[in-house]
Amino acid sequence: MKTRTFNKTKLATSLSLILGASVINTTYAAEEVTAGDDVEIIEVTGIRGSLTKSVDIKRSSRGVVDAISAEDIGKFPDTNLAESLQRISGVSIDRDNGEGSKVTVRGFGPDYNLVTLNGRQMPTANINDTSASDSRSFDFGNLASEGVSAVEVYKTGRADVATGGIGSTINLVTIKPLNAGKQAAVSVKGVHDTSSEDGDSLTPELSGLYSDTFADGKFGVAITGSYQNRQSGSARAGVDNGWRPQTGGVGDWGSVGEGPNNVNVPADGVTYAVPHNVLYGFSEVDRTRTNGQLTFQYRPVENLTATLDYTYSKLEEELNQNIHSVWMSLNYAGGSEWTDPDGDNVSAPMMIHDIDGPSDLVSQVEQSAKVNENDSIGLNLEYLVNDNLSFALDFHSSSAEAKPDSIYGNSNTIQMATWTRAETKVDFTSDFPVVEVVFPDGVNGLTPDDVRTTGTSFRNSYMKSEIEQVQLDGTYVFDDGIVESIDFGVGFNKVENRNAFANAERPNWGGTGSADDIDDQMLLDSKDTMKDRFDNMPGDKSNMINEFWAVDFKTIADLVGDLYSDPNDPQAWPCGSTICAPTEYTTDRRTEEESTSAYLQANLAFEIGEMPAALTIGIRYEQTDVTSTTLLPDVINLGWVSTNEFEIVRADNAVFFTGEGDYDYVLPNIDFNIEPLEDVIVRASYSETITRPAYGNLTAGSRLNEVRNGGATGSRGNPGLLPVESENIDLSLEYYYGEASYVSLGYFQKDVDQVVGNKIINESPYNVTDPASGARFDAAVAATGGDPSNSEAIRENIEASNPGDQYIIPAAGGAMTQIWGHPTENGILDVDFTQPVNQGSNKVDGFEFAIQHFFGDTGFGAMANLTVVDSDIEYDDGDFSGNQVTPLLGVSDSYNIVAFYEKYGFQVRVAYNWRDDFLQGTHDGQGLNPVYVEDYGQLDANISYEFNENLAVFAEGINLTDEITRSYGRHQLMVKNIEQSGPRYNIGMRYKF
Repeated sequence: MKTRTFNKTKLATSLSLILGASVINTTYAAEEVTAGDDVEIIEVTGIRGSLTKSVDIKRSSRGVVDAISAEDIGKFPDTNLAESLQRISGVSIDRDNGEGSKVTVRGFGPDYNLVTLNGRQMPTANINDTSASDSRSFDFGNLASEGVSAVEVYKTGRADVATGGIGSTINLVTIKPLNAGKQAAVSVKGVHDTSSEDGDSLTPELSGLYSDTFADGKFGVAITGSYQNRQSGSARAGVDNGWRPQTGGVGDWGSVGEGPNNVNVPADGVTYAVPHNVLYGFSEVDRTRTNGQLTFQYRPVENLTATLDYTYSKLEEELNQNIHSVWMSLNYAGGSEWTDPDGDNVSAPMMIHDIDGPSDLVSQVEQSAKVNENDSIGLNLEYLVNDNLSFALDFHSSSAEAKPDSIYGNSNTIQMATWTRAETKVDFTSDFPVVEVVFPDGVNGLTPDDVRTTGTSFRNSYMKSEIEQVQLDGTYVFDDGIVESIDFGVGFNKVENRNAFANAERPNWGGTGSADDIDDQMLLDSKDTMKDRFDNMPGDKSNMINEFWAVDFKTIADLVGDLYSDPNDPQAWPCGSTICAPTEYTTDRRTEEESTSAYLQANLAFEIGEMPAALTIGIRYEQTDVTSTTLLPDVINLGWVSTNEFEIVRADNAVFFTGEGDYDYVLPNIDFNIEPLEDVIVRASYSETITRPAYGNLTAGSRLNEVRNGGATGSRGNPGLLPVESENIDLSLEYYYGEASYVSLGYFQKDVDQVVGNKIINESPYNVTDPASGARFDAAVAATGGDPSNSEAIRENIEASNPGDQYIIPAAGGAMTQIWGHPTENGILDVDFTQPVNQGSNKVDGFEFAIQHFFGDTGFGAMANLTVVDSDIEYDDGDFSGNQVTPLLGVSDSYNIVAFYEKYGFQVRVAYNWRDDFLQGTHDGQGLNPVYVEDYGQLDANISYEFNENLAVFAEGINLTDEITRSYGRHQLMVKNIEQSGPRYNIGMRYKF
């Protein structure tokens, strides 16, 4: 690296300030200025160069800013941007399919962090499997790293930075041709993913980059492109339908009674929970990511630069999955064993023995596909009026769309079952739940006898977000005095979001047709085993059920369509005799946000004694109008169609609901830096920031989600929700004791207000009767022993007591009797609606420690950081009332250790990242129950060798120790999901022209 002193003239200062809100451009400005003689010229390549540039950004910034820079053009430190970001102190990541996906900063989850591209807000689109999405979080899996030259993480608020990120604002900086000059590089990579059972042994990744200038440096063009295909798999176990919470001593449905086989039964008042199901699942994923970016720059005169850029990304993903599951009867006559209550007064099962045979063994098959596409086009004009005054006008229009990429939708299931399960034992004592099935006498394991198809569910989720933004920024640089410059600007931002959902469901989970409908040989040919797929899981699996049906999806889909299609039921059969997902949405939620903003910021530089100091004081004003329009179906009938399954009949014509909200904020910020000793910097910052509520929380109207014997649940939005607010204090002490070597210690505190939580509201908005309530139901309960949870006996009594009733449809064709709500003898349906509300406050504080050190000229270096985060509100696992204040999601400690070597053409880097347990969500598939993610650490390594300045070869290993991810509920033994994927290895070469 070659360095000369950079004399900061007024022209250079103007250039560096006008090039956008990004502080990184202060460094890049030196590369653009050609008029002066005293200009710093920085050549940065390799690990040392990348870390040197990142340290320069951190040191010269006002406020707390961290950054990662490319090691060379088109060469980011990691193949995934999220995995690079986790190397920054305070940044943790969520993984999807073994790859970095979303980020948490200082304990604030993905929805609390705003992602921008060259200072412009990025739209986001995410889709859920079984509902419309409401998330604002950005998925870094959509973007390849090759077109990004740097990533900046603003941990403190600034008036000239867009609002939306309480945790941070993360800015992605792309390559600019007038900066890069003439360069070109190509990279070819082969990926071997050990997690895949069926995929190719090697899949390709290709990328290329070209940049050049013309017309004596007045015109520049840069183009980047990448193509990546990854084929991966996973094996998992889980309780997908959640844990039903209970209270000791209360005889609710699913509760555990006293008995000689029940050991250490939870005492009166102790919270415990029982699983609805346990499953084993095996998936194969084929993912293709295509990215491209084209940038034109034109500088006809020294003081005018125009930049036109277009960014495109596409992520296609196909999933094939087989699942084998047991549904618990919640009748533990065989016995159970329980832990002592923990600190939250929660007891968990160590073993449960379910005897309620013959019960079903369920095999299900899924095949779905989805696609995410992002488009962004922007125009930026930078104009220096004179040495003092400069302006920048920026316009951009962008969209993100996520949708199914198959007629089968983005999520689905076709289920089959055989009623040959006499007893079920589940051992929860290890992290992995071990299911043992006892078959009746005369049944030798899994056989094709009596196998029938049951229900099907084909789901279509959709989300599209569009942003139009206009921003005018200005800077005035003073000739002398302590005020160096004043920044000012006005902007307008319009965000239109649509998220929708539809489901074609046949809720015949009790069975359809006869066993003769399915060819026995087809099943026998598909029989597979699963113990061998869980070789890396803990626990004694010697008695675990081993066989399952891994049938071909299309074969069973065609069979179901041929045998059971019903032209009179377009809700379940939207494609006639072909099974498919619906294209007409039953839930359609549209939100429009229009925001007007203005800011003013003064940058001061002075000395206190002989200590250089800097002060930035800013204020930002934002006013936002929210309009929400929601299409929701009306409910016209309700049927009790099997033991504990209800069919909700909705009206053909849905109804639109509209709601509005508005808010405005004045957000100040103060950043103070002082250098009391040479190379020692002390920082103090205060700022106020906001994060807007999730889109789904802003919707109008309400929706009925599920009805069971014992209650109905639904959801509703709240267009009047206010943003989550935060007052932030940051203190930092930094010592830069050598080139690219430093140590820092920081303290942060965030006082968060208007936290969005959930409140349960009981209402009866639908004019339908519930067959599981009212006089008819009460009479059946009394006649069958007084237990309202004894669904099967109650149904039989209702049928026998009301012969010939038009609201009772007798069993036919293998289906169970259907009992529909009687207009006078049953009660009106009551629904527990979950509604988002601004609940209150939460305080988060913590410490960040970081060190980066190069061992002289040896080529060796290391970096490490530790973040300790604490929140004053924690989830109370012993409370399942649904009315407790919701804590912040994602709060956890973390640390990173990276060791590297770079010399004689070799680059070697080994990185270990660890994150502690954290609360991921408050819904587990059963209701308002917590989901925690267990602590996780991952070891990655890469090595490369440069034959010359043009050609390099490399190899990478990710998750080398084959770590397992696990989530759980109110107690650590209440497993929610445990999954093993496996290491993956990359080999390739890179050529720079």
